[in-house]
Amino acid sequence: MKHYIAAAVLLLSAGCGSHLPRVQGVAGTSPAPAVPWTPPAREEKPLKLAEATVPAVQLRDRWQQLGLAEAVDIALQNNPDTRTAWANARAAAAAYGAARSVWLPALSADGALARTRQESDPPQPNDYGPSTAYSYGAGVNWLLFNFGGRAAAIDESRQALLAADWSHNAVIQNTLLQTVTAYYTCAGARAMLEAHRASLAAAETALQAAEEKRGVGLATSADVLQARTARSQALLDVQEAEGDLRLSLGNLAVAMGYPAHLFGEFTAVIPEIPADSLTQQVNALVEKALAGRPDLQASRARARAAEANVRQARAGLLPSISASAGADRSRLYGGERQSDTYSGALRLEMPLFAGFSRHYQLARARAEADAAKEAVRAAEQEVSYQVYASHSDFLTARARVATTDDLLASAQQSEQVTLGRYREGIGSILDLLTAQRSLAQARAQQVNARLSWHIALARLARDIGQLGAHGENPLVPASTQTR
Repeated sequence: MKHYIAAAVLLLSAGCGSHLPRVQGVAGTSPAPAVPWTPPAREEKPLKLAEATVPAVQLRDRWQQLGLAEAVDIALQNNPDTRTAWANARAAAAAYGAARSVWLPALSADGALARTRQESDPPQPNDYGPSTAYSYGAGVNWLLFNFGGRAAAIDESRQALLAADWSHNAVIQNTLLQTVTAYYTCAGARAMLEAHRASLAAAETALQAAEEKRGVGLATSADVLQARTARSQALLDVQEAEGDLRLSLGNLAVAMGYPAHLFGEFTAVIPEIPADSLTQQVNALVEKALAGRPDLQASRARARAAEANVRQARAGLLPSISASAGADRSRLYGGERQSDTYSGALRLEMPLFAGFSRHYQLARARAEADAAKEAVRAAEQEVSYQVYASHSDFLTARARVATTDDLLASAQQSEQVTLGRYREGIGSILDLLTAQRSLAQARAQQVNARLSWHIALARLARDIGQLGAHGENPLVPASTQTR
């Protein structure tokens, strides 16, 4: 009998070693590295995903009139990043609650039911028939002292919770910036499309003028061809602007937590540049960022958690004191006698030697704490540079706004004068087309300058951790408009 059992075990072992398990009726893996895996015909049970805060059907009805404040509010509730960060924070809060339970005693209860029978071959006088016994009891165990290891573990969990909460705040700031940028980019793409359409209308006017002059013998076919070329180029610019607008609308929908294809165009415009401007110096802005930026606070909390882990590892090298008590009762079913057992103990545990594992754990904890502190220092440097760079970008954008306004005014006057001269037969078609091209570039540069101003200001507010919950900007409050 034993030989048959051994042979069966060998056969089963050989089969397990040479064949991989199947999953849902198909092979668990593909047969070769170059062959794709064939999935089973039966699909997995679909996941139940969270629904949008505002159903897409309801939002589609008012999409064209969507304001910045509403877009930001929906994005904060609906964006997967904010939901994930909030879930992680709640998980960290639950872990902190679990960690604090070590201050309390651990209670347990147990029970057992046993059925026994003793037979001998050949039978013996002391053999007995089947009997049933049961027992139950309760116990308590309480860690009294372990040289701060328990407090360090709780502190580590608390710092992890703070880091998760600060990370959630950082994700909110990033989502705010993502949505504000996407909203302004849509408005900028729409303004750019209108600018290119105006340039196309001007190119058609120049083509019409060239054809009229050729009809009376005052222009050549070369003038008409050049005007048609300029009109085709203007039409290409319009078509590219239409594509950019579609992409920006999809990007805004994704930033708000919806599929990119659900919504169409809306009527947002780039807000006017306010008269009030940024008055705070870059040094003051860097100080604000270092004091309150949420992702930097999260990095500091993680460093404090690493320090708490060092204290916890150090406590593992020291003795601990715990108390325990228990009570048990056992009884044979059908019998009249029962047995009660009571116990109590005060336990001192002294770690003597475990292959130096605890010493290495302490060394590892210290090294991780040093790395976490260096990560904080690197984060502080990165934050200071981000604020410095965003402040510089804003100053550049502010200067470009004034310059492009002057450039557009000059280009408009030049185009009007050149068109008049051409119609009067004084100027050439090349002068007119050059002036119109310069006007088209000036329109585009003005749109980009105004868009860059708003985006640079929003990025600067995010970099110091103060972008408003409804898209408002505390650095220049008059800069934010809901429409």
